[in-house]
Amino acid sequence: MTLYGFHASHEQIPPSRLLTAAQRAESAGFGAGMCSDHFAPWSGEQGESGFAWSWLGAALQATGLTFGVVNAPGQRYHPAVIAQAAATLAEMYPGRLWVALGSGEAMNEHITGDRWPPKPERRARLRECVDVIRALLAGEEVTHRGLVTVDRAKLWTLPETQPLLIGAAASPESAALVGEWADGMVTVNMPADVLKQVIAEFRDNGGEGKPVYLQLHLSYAATEQAALATAYEQWRPSVLGDPLAWDLDSPAAFDAATRFVKPDDVRETVLVSADPAELAGRIQEHADLGFDAVYLHHVGVEQDEFIDVFGADVLPRLGGGSA
Repeated sequence: MTLYGFHASHEQIPPSRLLTAAQRAESAGFGAGMCSDHFAPWSGEQGESGFAWSWLGAALQATGLTFGVVNAPGQRYHPAVIAQAAATLAEMYPGRLWVALGSGEAMNEHITGDRWPPKPERRARLRECVDVIRALLAGEEVTHRGLVTVDRAKLWTLPETQPLLIGAAASPESAALVGEWADGMVTVNMPADVLKQVIAEFRDNGGEGKPVYLQLHLSYAATEQAALATAYEQWRPSVLGDPLAWDLDSPAAFDAATRFVKPDDVRETVLVSADPAELAGRIQEHADLGFDAVYLHHVGVEQDEFIDVFGADVLPRLGGGSA
């Protein structure tokens, strides 16, 4: 049975309110949670960006949910720091944390002042970081010289159960690469034929039998017009693909790049509807592609109505949210 989770959007909601939303989602029947680790929002309209790792400690304590976090080691974060952060949370909350590792976006990573590498170099850097993190979580002392440098790092606090290291992939090519090292894969909603390719590439390159997760963007409101307006205001940067999505370096740049996006264009990347039954059917279609977990991201700032309606009218149609 597919697990249905709640996506906590730090880019849109202050962390205190987001914690309350996660608690409400658990009470409504969502079976898990996930969030992204951003330094900046995707646009000025979103206007928030809390620190995911601080928030995760509170969320794991305040709920009984498992949580995942999407992170980019190698520039803004040294991989040893991510290994220590993950080990600490996993020691405190055994079996309830997974960490998705990706090559990152310039809007978060440029803050170090270092150059933003081209995609092949970012992928190679990610692989080095993964190997460093795995070795540290295994209790090894690590010294490494490459695209990242590590000098005699060792974790002194280790969890009994290591967190899953999931690969973040937004294309079939990326899915094939993460299949070589990841304990599972997470992706975002794209056309069904592309999602099928993403899953197939992951499975065919080492991911057979490992879990695959989907972050599914949607906009629900009492009317179709209101749902579309919310999707356009809050999540129109999602229409930008590779390379813009990874190479633009500020919310202002994303706002400028999406000046000519029309409201209906956002339907390509966000499920928009005022009908819970319709949304349940479209979510089910995505789950049926082979996803073990689907994390539902209502792209609005206000979460209460979404959580309550989905708890009452959508999750039961999907078989519930619990594992």
